[in-house]
Amino acid sequence: MLEVSGLSARYGPVWALRDVSLEVRAGELVALIGANGAGKSTLLRAIAGLLGPAAGRVTLDGQDVTGRTPEAILRAGAALVPERRRIFGDLTVLDNLELGGYARPRGRDFRRGLAAGVDAAYTLFPVLRQRSGQLAGTLSGGEQQMLAIGRALMSRPRLLLCDEPSLGLAPLVVQEIMKLLARLRETGTTILLVEQNARLALRFADRAYVLEVGRVALSGTSADLLANDQLKAAYLGG
Repeated sequence: MLEVSGLSARYGPVWALRDVSLEVRAGELVALIGANGAGKSTLLRAIAGLLGPAAGRVTLDGQDVTGRTPEAILRAGAALVPERRRIFGDLTVLDNLELGGYARPRGRDFRRGLAAGVDAAYTLFPVLRQRSGQLAGTLSGGEQQMLAIGRALMSRPRLLLCDEPSLGLAPLVVQEIMKLLARLRETGTTILLVEQNARLALRFADRAYVLEVGRVALSGTSADLLANDQLKAAYLGG
């Protein structure tokens, strides 16, 4: 589904990623874990087209999408749920969802498909149906995260890129969000998840990569990494 090969990226003179390679197979939930500043969010931004890589390649379903615009990558099947949600607070819940569907093919059935996508989001997140006409900025943090995920799903992505969905949320809400991502994986959506809470990520992921200062330091199945003494000492408090 997704293959990243030798990817390097920088912000001005500062290298944020150096020679990163990873793969996400269809139907997997793969986690990216590591400390703040390790390059996790930068990697998602580079995959989504928000940051042009200095070197390397990004392949989606066998198609080279390196350096393409965010819109082109969205149309190719990868949608980003950004860190801190980035919803449009002055627009309603419904407006936010409909904006997420702008990349759907235009044609006679565009409005019908858009309505079907909104209904699917409301089925996934019933609280959003109740809040449909409410300004998104007035939602709780958990509801805003649900809206951000629902908005990304409006483009019917094959790959969902989720950046720190647990950030700033209460533990019970975090569990609900993570269980939802696991359900999406079970229904066929492939997910690459950035998460600073390593134990939480490994509980739900099939595999994981550990980033340290812009490089892949460890990788493996969740079970193997949970048993790794190096990872325990660095990230799991063991």
